[in-house]
Amino acid sequence: MNYLSDYQEARDNPKAFWVAQAANIHWFKKPETVLSKDENGIERWFADGELNTAFLALDYHVLNGRGDQTALIYDSPVTSTKRSYSYSELTEEVAHFAGVLKANGVVKGDRVIIYMPMVPEAAIAMLACARLGAIHSVVFGGFAPHELAVRIDDAAPKVLVTASCGIEVDRVLPYKPIVDDAVAMSEAKPEVCIVLQREQHPCELIAGRDIDWCQAVSEATPADCVSMQATDPLYILYTSGTTGKPKGVVRDNGGHAVAMRYSMESVYHISPGDVFWAASDVGWVVGHSYIVYAPLITGCTTVFYEGKPVRTPDAGAFWRVCSEYGVKAIFAAPTAFRAVRKEDPDCRLAEHYDLSKLTTIFMAGERLDPPTYEWVVHHLKRPVVDHWWQTETGWAIAANHVGYGLMETRPGSVTRPSPGYNVEILDDHGELMPAGEQGNIAIKLPLPPGCLPTIWNNHERFETGYLNSFSGYYVSGDGGLIDKDGYLFVQGRTDDIINVAGHRLSTGEMEEVVAGHEAIAECAVIGRASELKGEEPLGLVLLKDGVTIEEAALESELVERVREQIGAVACFRHAVVVQRLPKTRSGKILRKVLRSIANSEEYQTPSTIDDPACLDEIEACLSKKGLRK
Repeated sequence: MNYLSDYQEARDNPKAFWVAQAANIHWFKKPETVLSKDENGIERWFADGELNTAFLALDYHVLNGRGDQTALIYDSPVTSTKRSYSYSELTEEVAHFAGVLKANGVVKGDRVIIYMPMVPEAAIAMLACARLGAIHSVVFGGFAPHELAVRIDDAAPKVLVTASCGIEVDRVLPYKPIVDDAVAMSEAKPEVCIVLQREQHPCELIAGRDIDWCQAVSEATPADCVSMQATDPLYILYTSGTTGKPKGVVRDNGGHAVAMRYSMESVYHISPGDVFWAASDVGWVVGHSYIVYAPLITGCTTVFYEGKPVRTPDAGAFWRVCSEYGVKAIFAAPTAFRAVRKEDPDCRLAEHYDLSKLTTIFMAGERLDPPTYEWVVHHLKRPVVDHWWQTETGWAIAANHVGYGLMETRPGSVTRPSPGYNVEILDDHGELMPAGEQGNIAIKLPLPPGCLPTIWNNHERFETGYLNSFSGYYVSGDGGLIDKDGYLFVQGRTDDIINVAGHRLSTGEMEEVVAGHEAIAECAVIGRASELKGEEPLGLVLLKDGVTIEEAALESELVERVREQIGAVACFRHAVVVQRLPKTRSGKILRKVLRSIANSEEYQTPSTIDDPACLDEIEACLSKKGLRK
């Protein structure tokens, strides 16, 4: 494999390139039409091909002699449970649960909402839907009733699948009351709720609506795979929208399967039989792509982990899992490694485990700050690959593609675009920007296989949100630059660019400088309104455990660091020590909410927030220091 030749081929002759990749998966009917337009004028891949995603992930491997290989490892430190499934066992479980869905009226095209913790049954439910041709929509377990109700009304599911509870470290979170409240407030009520009873918190079932998972499976007749058009939807995954109403990103079957198989080889350098661990949740796109579908389609062993990087039981949790199961590559968000660094600054716990099979550490989901990158590389002595993608794309827009051979690493860069993504930097008028200059990151159409073709029930929103800004381009919503060697630098969402006295400055760049201070565990830099300069940066910093430093002295040092490394033009004058930073459950810092707090603007507490109480703490802290407008 050669990166440059493949990138050029995918750019200049995309049909030939993707036909070659499509040959790596099993089709019930091989596609003759490679690239065409649908009724909305959107380019679609392999439109006349037929396949089944669950067949690719399970039955195919059993039929080809891999039935005894371990397909899925379930490791739950929060329940002290470990369990593994061979490909044959997982296929049987999925076929039986597909039979349960079928017996309850689920057919091709129906929607099924899955509201589950990180238990194997979540993956089983997803694959059972795919087996029948039903469209699943996984909602992150723990979302509030209103958020779940909004998704129920948009997807209009025939069946809802849930569990009696989830577990957050040492706290049991009952799911059934959330589901009951959500169904009560929704209009498109599911006909049936299938409930997995967990011994940590069993629940009462509602007669006439609720069905016990285990009992239903014991009585079920296994269901066969249904042949699907490549362009038929596989799933809907809701992502936050600027209007407050979540967007239902649609993923198809054919292009998605081809992209998953190709990306495992090109981005992650993972082959059949390897153990791959994406330390995420099935409620997020990482969980869909790289806990469930890509590893299983490839014939790997995937790790299903119900725990945290710390406190379950300690900051050695990641290394224990990697050692115990012979993980070849781990994929997690930078915030997970910052949590480990905070509790184990010298990474002593890693010394207790055999990490000889771990070859690569992948990070994505948020900006990888150089201090975190350098800490992991220094202590783990492994390549760290920062790669960038979105819920909408389903796989990496850009990466240091391990399958092609690691390229030179450049701090702050996600390296180069993946073959199939023709990435360009445009100014606000849609004109190409010169190398090294910052602008809007856009992808020239057509998008490669695996990317969204629409928003569920709202195609107009898809076009206005992604396609109409610049003719012939998908707009990513992120700002950045491409240097003279083709390296892509993602500076953050375009609304994270602040304008200080006419100068467009990246808060992400300032965060890198602030996070480089030896006392800082984590930080966020936000834009704060200024009558004189329009905006000025404000730093919120979290100290490492055990660090004691006078706040005024720290602020002075941070101001000087920014002045030295970015310049006085940044006008960085304030840094405030906080006890916690508000984050989503997937670990992203809620910078938009922080900006609203700093500017005394009204805001809604996001349903995705991990710890709502910290917002009041930050508001009080900034008010006390006179730093709220």
